Amino acid sequence: SHGYNYQLLRKYDEVYTPYRRVLVTGATGLLGRAVYKEFKNNDWDALGCGYNRARPCFLKCNLLDEDAVRGVIQGFQPHVIVHCAAERRPDVVERHTEAAMNLNVHACSTLAKEADGIFLIYISTDYVFDGRNPPYGENDAPNPLNLYGKSKLEGEREILRHCPGAAVLRVPILFGEVEKVEESAVTVVWDRVQEGAESCTIDHCQQRFPTYTNDVARVCRNMAERALQDPSLRGIFHYSAKEQMTKYEMACAIADAFNLPSSHLIPMTEQPAGAGAQRPQNAQLECSRLELLGLSAEPTPFKTAIRDSLWPFQHDKRWRQTVFH
Repeated sequence: SHGYNYQLLRKYDEVYTPYRRVLVTGATGLLGRAVYKEFKNNDWDALGCGYNRARPCFLKCNLLDEDAVRGVIQGFQPHVIVHCAAERRPDVVERHTEAAMNLNVHACSTLAKEADGIFLIYISTDYVFDGRNPPYGENDAPNPLNLYGKSKLEGEREILRHCPGAAVLRVPILFGEVEKVEESAVTVVWDRVQEGAESCTIDHCQQRFPTYTNDVARVCRNMAERALQDPSLRGIFHYSAKEQMTKYEMACAIADAFNLPSSHLIPMTEQPAGAGAQRPQNAQLECSRLELLGLSAEPTPFKTAIRDSLWPFQHDKRWRQTVFH
């Protein structure tokens, strides 16, 4: 109905056509790109949609426009939808609440209403918990501290209300192959690590579990492939890396991974006043449900994953010889 040429979008370069189709929302974002690539590289016919950053190989689709969403789903007829699109920056959610609620809540109900008979994976967050009593299992009562956490929790509820066969996948702070270092709350410390001359303070209060997008993408594919065989796969799931670090410890680990000094980094052990949205102290996720179902992915070690993510941003490209030899 919207005249999208799906055949053209899919650009098959070979006769073999994968029979399994997946639609990835937010495919231009940090996690969405990894999810799109994971499915595409594993014999799925993947269609990615984005909005502000839509590129030639991705479809531009406004998830707040019900007709547009219906058009894409009816045109492409996916077996699986992975819903990655979200406003995921807590401070932005506090400042631009209406736009964030539209994307994080309203788009969920629009998508879920259209996803009848399609396995839908909704990416949620550890920020649905207040972080006072970790670790958190899937059945523990959420109590978000900030608007971002509240919006994602409402999104979960919309998804499961309109699409009871859906899966919610809660993940912690993510990093991966970034287009710019600000794209992840983990890689954003890179400039401070690399500067090296001036001392700077970095948060050493909040406990986090930085998780690699490629690992999350693998879990999404595992879930999708299982759900096509077993329609009873549904409900809430947790996935997280196991290495616990504050932002200060992440910065030190990044310095270490690139053979850079970290003596200029100073741990800040209390939150400054007016530091933006409140964050949970330790929202560690308990992930045994996925593990027991054999759907988890062994987390890539932080040092390996952070090297793969950040090496293109290195001032001095000769570093590879020193790091790997």
